[in-house]
Amino acid sequence: MANQLGKRFQCETCNSEVLCIKAGDGEIQCCDKAMELLQPKVLPSAD
Repeated sequence: MANQLGKRFQCETCNSEVLCIKAGDGEIQCCDKAMELLQPKVLPSAD
């Protein structure tokens, strides 16, 4: 799976967060486990 620039990942074990600053192939790991891709946060509308 290719890592995309600007995506955030979180470790389920230690809650560390990583921001991908260089796209490429591979898998981001922490604590010997694959890190979970975080979903974008919904921002409130500026009505």
